[in-house]
Amino acid sequence: MIHQQEIILPSFNRGFHLITDIIKKEISSVNDTGLLHIFIKHTSAGIILNENADPSVRHDFETIMNKIVPENQTYYTHVFEGSDDMPAHVKASLTGSSVTVPVTEGRMNLGTWQGIYLCEFRNNGGRRKLILTFHN
Repeated sequence: MIHQQEIILPSFNRGFHLITDIIKKEISSVNDTGLLHIFIKHTSAGIILNENADPSVRHDFETIMNKIVPENQTYYTHVFEGSDDMPAHVKASLTGSSVTVPVTEGRMNLGTWQGIYLCEFRNNGGRRKLILTFHN
């Protein structure tokens, strides 16, 4: 069986935002064992799986990504949509557009310290859409 749905997230400020609880709520009707694939339908935001315990991790992610891919570089040619746009595309390429999580008896089988993050790389990215696909 395959079940698929599109969800629209609330708007987030730029940064790394835990969305694990939002995903849990959206799959609460699943009682099976299988795989949940989460895909973001945007090119300037990403999805990752990483530590969820210490909030300073989110700050460090943002700091590191901004050092790796800085804004306002003279070598960027794609600048029409703002100084944060091209770096956002590069950062999204580095983080990726999907994650797959095992689901056991209806619950995401994450490690103790793992959480699902929306990585918002635009200053004003707006509401992001995710496709959740459950395979069993």
